[in-house]
Amino acid sequence: MAELDKSSLSGAEQAAILMMSLGETAAAEIMKHMGPKEVQKVGEAMAGIGNVTRDQVNKVVADFAETLGTHTGLGTGNEDYLRNVLTSALGGDKAGQLIDRILIGRSSKGLEAMKWMDPRAIAEIVRLEHPQIIAIVLSFLDSDQAADVLTLLPENMRADVLMRIASLDGIQPNALQELDAILEKQFEGSSSSIKSSSVGGTKTAANILNFMDSAVEARIMEKVKEYDGEMGQTIEDLMFVFDNLVDLDDRSIQALLREISSDSLITALKGADDALKEKIFKNMSKRASEMLRDDLDAKGPVRLSDVESAQKEILAIARRMAEAGDISLGGAGDEFV
Repeated sequence: MAELDKSSLSGAEQAAILMMSLGETAAAEIMKHMGPKEVQKVGEAMAGIGNVTRDQVNKVVADFAETLGTHTGLGTGNEDYLRNVLTSALGGDKAGQLIDRILIGRSSKGLEAMKWMDPRAIAEIVRLEHPQIIAIVLSFLDSDQAADVLTLLPENMRADVLMRIASLDGIQPNALQELDAILEKQFEGSSSSIKSSSVGGTKTAANILNFMDSAVEARIMEKVKEYDGEMGQTIEDLMFVFDNLVDLDDRSIQALLREISSDSLITALKGADDALKEKIFKNMSKRASEMLRDDLDAKGPVRLSDVESAQKEILAIARRMAEAGDISLGGAGDEFV
């Protein structure tokens, strides 16, 4: 591992170093409070970190200790204290989700447990349910997970389910609790209660489509527009595609570039329009932009599926950063912030 530059470390990498320094028992206790996405992200960072010196560990731990020392946390401002500590330790993108779990008690026995499940298992559980039930369940999942489940459903159901997601405008808490209880009987989960009845909507539908394979997405949207052209247009307007990154301000572009790998960027840009490419070049150093241009020229033909996969990976990072308040997507993307 190169000389530690804390500013270049992601929140997950800082968390990984901190947790590895705490030991297995303490790290396991911390992970019990994390969601599936958080565990996966920190776990990947832990697996990828090597040759960390004691001096490097000390720098990360010292920074964490310094943050602790600037807050009292004794009876006053406990929520702010916890928020600041977790953000420092885990990074803003994961801290917000974890704070929801701890402070709001957002996890529920049935629906929340699904977030830990493989999409195929979820699809198997819900495939015989009424499309309205499926829509509610998918609305509670993370968008990328919901996209995988929707893809695994029979093709003749997908558009119907997506339209029901887009049409959701609040559900009675009693109905949610009843659904939660039914799902709980099929698998174990964590305790607590459902906080909100606000699920679904056109933005949720758009977010799910953003994570789907382009060909599948196109077929679903075609069906949606056949049934309801106005709804289809609304969903399309809320979708944030790769070329929309051109609308980001320079600060946001620069922040995003620090979070993505060179290989993913090169592959993704093979399918981007010239305006976005120039936006990227403009926000890099002269040497870095020249190297990127050379790499793009040397890359040669790339399979469309690889380009789409790289673009979706970068979009997922952009949406996560926007939700954490680290960047502003701008334009239509403001709907995701």
